[in-house]
Amino acid sequence: MDIDQLIGKFYNRLKKADIAGTEGKVAVQFNLTGKITGVFYIEILNGNVSVMPYEYIDHDAIVSGSMTNLEKMLTGKLVPQVAIAEGKIKVEGNVDKVMLLAELMKK
Repeated sequence: MDIDQLIGKFYNRLKKADIAGTEGKVAVQFNLTGKITGVFYIEILNGNVSVMPYEYIDHDAIVSGSMTNLEKMLTGKLVPQVAIAEGKIKVEGNVDKVMLLAELMKK
């Protein structure tokens, strides 16, 4: 899998999510570490979802981790809280926004 495929998976999951109750902006940047590196962001603003392969300057949080661990979180094989506690991913910034995003992707 490459970064574009991962971005597509995140987008497909979020476009099916019920984001109607999401207030304000949620902007999380993802930094891929390990064998495959790269960056992308997820933004939810005014009921619209964007997943783009760029840095997000005014992000709420940055999540750093390997493509494998991010995909495991997306598919539910890795719980975000456990991944953070075990050091499989690193979160800088507003952890609540990251957890909100994780909850939206579970639905």
